[in-house]
Amino acid sequence: MLDTQTKSKIDSARDILVGKVPDPKSQVEQITIALIYKFMDDMDRQSEELGGKATFFTGEFKKYRWANLLDKRLGGHERLLLYAEGIEKMNVNKNIPQLFRDIFKGVFLPYRGPETLNLFLKEIAGFSYDHSEQLGKRLRILALRPRYAGDAGQFRTPATSLISLSPWWILRRTRPCSIRPAALPDS
Repeated sequence: MLDTQTKSKIDSARDILVGKVPDPKSQVEQITIALIYKFMDDMDRQSEELGGKATFFTGEFKKYRWANLLDKRLGGHERLLLYAEGIEKMNVNKNIPQLFRDIFKGVFLPYRGPETLNLFLKEIAGFSYDHSEQLGKRLRILALRPRYAGDAGQFRTPATSLISLSPWWILRRTRPCSIRPAALPDS
């Protein structure tokens, strides 16, 4: 079962996005993208700590590392630009598996508030990869649950379609594979 701390972090990340990204499915997508992004950097860091080399964030993509995003010397707007550019360019990073490039294809940051991004990245930074299957299930459940829409003053309706492939199952794959995410049903 998913521990309360992880559940709380997911809820908090979603609450941060509610006013800027009102669609529940889009909130889950933004959280998923950020978690995959962080996971790739965590894998690079772990490889380096064990005497290996970085795999995902190398060459021209090294500047987009998670640690660089969280650098306290960056201003809010600089961080926002770096993250937005990183997620938008990740689909052309030949150092990551094709499946990851496909996931990042067409991804963009749907808001431009540095305060929102700072809070969001701080929350994502606190995730670990224990109980990965339960975390994937929790993200799917969240996509169905309505959340308060902030300035709109009303509750949003649940998403009618979900990402059918758990992002955490994808993350557990350590080598390139030919599995493609299933198409989303029309809403």
